[in-house]
Amino acid sequence: MLYKILGRSTLNISRIGFGCMSLKPEQKNFNELIHSAIDHHINYFDTADLYDKGMNETLLGKALKGKREQVIIATKVGNQWRSDGNGWDWNPRKDHIMKAVEESLQRLQTDYIDLYQLHGGIIADPFDETIEAFEKLKKDGKIRFYGISSIRPNVIHEFVKRSGITSVMMQYSLLDRRPEEICFPLLLENNIGVLARGTVAGGLLAGKPAKIYLNYSEKEVATMSKAVKMTATAGRNEAQIAISFALQHPAVTAAVVGIRTMEQLNEAIHAADNISLSQNQLPTNSLQVNYFQEHR
Repeated sequence: MLYKILGRSTLNISRIGFGCMSLKPEQKNFNELIHSAIDHHINYFDTADLYDKGMNETLLGKALKGKREQVIIATKVGNQWRSDGNGWDWNPRKDHIMKAVEESLQRLQTDYIDLYQLHGGIIADPFDETIEAFEKLKKDGKIRFYGISSIRPNVIHEFVKRSGITSVMMQYSLLDRRPEEICFPLLLENNIGVLARGTVAGGLLAGKPAKIYLNYSEKEVATMSKAVKMTATAGRNEAQIAISFALQHPAVTAAVVGIRTMEQLNEAIHAADNISLSQNQLPTNSLQVNYFQEHR
């Protein structure tokens, strides 16, 4: 497994991160998958207080018991479940963050969170209040570093300008290259690491039937899927090609891959073992790269 320092932090994370959102409470092999990932030298595990109303954090905390020093735990905050449990509301205010972190620490059975991320954001948010909360938690030793999860250049720019974020999690794949326009250059310039999610585009780059994706038609998605399939070899399948594409960009520190089966875990591990793609291996197609204006 290859590793890379995340932005301006001291976190040396595996280039494949384990996205825990795909794991479900009723899943019998939850612990087995987590332990196998650690045995294969994946050290970054990403969850959120939103997932399964906190149960995802609880199960991850149990799975990592006795292994805390071997791993880097990342979780997220900002989406607050309603009291009746019917949906959630966006809340990036300081009082919510300070309360939510204590609940996450308890569920994760840890004294500190390695990377605490704001789980979204809009330009109307109280940025300074949110940043103040993260800085206080860092000073108090409750978190080591903080970042955000966002695709919006205007929101990302504000955090880069105002805060000490060490990372941005964002969607990036052969079917979603929006970050290349503004975000990647900005983050590279400021030494802020990118955690790429959605690298196989919900499975569309890994063999799932084509359908409309973002502003691409079903036909255009099928064209890209075919291009990826044509580059696959006996030693590298479609999913691994797609993950490797994302990892090749110099702005990307790690690909956070949703894993719920041993097969998916093995695919991700092998993708990290051989990241480089030659020019001949890069999928080629005639799709126009679109930078969606509404996400500014």
